[in-house]
Amino acid sequence: MDIPFEDLSGTFSVGDIAAALALSFVLSSIIGWIYRATHRNVSYSQSYVQTLVILGMLISLIMLVVGSNIARAFALVGALSVVRFRNAIKETRDVGFIFLVMGVGMACGTRFYTLAVVAAVSISLIIVVMYRFNWFALNVQRQVVKVQVPPDADHTGDISDVLLRLTSEFELVSMESIRGGALTELMYTVRLKKGTEPGELIAALSERTYGQRVSVLTGYDQTDL
Repeated sequence: MDIPFEDLSGTFSVGDIAAALALSFVLSSIIGWIYRATHRNVSYSQSYVQTLVILGMLISLIMLVVGSNIARAFALVGALSVVRFRNAIKETRDVGFIFLVMGVGMACGTRFYTLAVVAAVSISLIIVVMYRFNWFALNVQRQVVKVQVPPDADHTGDISDVLLRLTSEFELVSMESIRGGALTELMYTVRLKKGTEPGELIAALSERTYGQRVSVLTGYDQTDL
């Protein structure tokens, strides 16, 4: 019984493969370095940046395989639909970089080389400019205040008195029972008055919490909670 064997690699040359993969690697690496240089938060992950480079090359390979064949495209969608990603993306900005390397990889895989280069360079420059000049920043520094109090009475009034004296604005975010009901934890977002230090706020609140824990988290807008 003869089993027909057909190699479809002839639809593109070795040069096409090398060019697509090499260009997607270079552009994805540039995007990875841009991500590393403009990252602000404390959750930087080397494996995430390496994944960006791999993803760009992988998308380029997939586009070479799919080509203009609709049947292959639908088969690919069905195969990828079984993949489940468990890791949560900590920043919405990270999602943008994923889509950027995917777009570059698609352009390289479909042999739109000029489009891939122009798009990668242009968008990378925009990212650098937004980082350099701190676009859309809200110059209002807020703090998160966590206060633990005994559950036997309502202590929000005493805490509010301190916050009214030392902060220009505050808001109660959550109230929950902790340690099996032994304590109540109150969480506020506050904006300290000019000249007020976090230590001063902690000292004032500690006088109203009967020796229970008080913590102030500053700069939480740039910190991963």
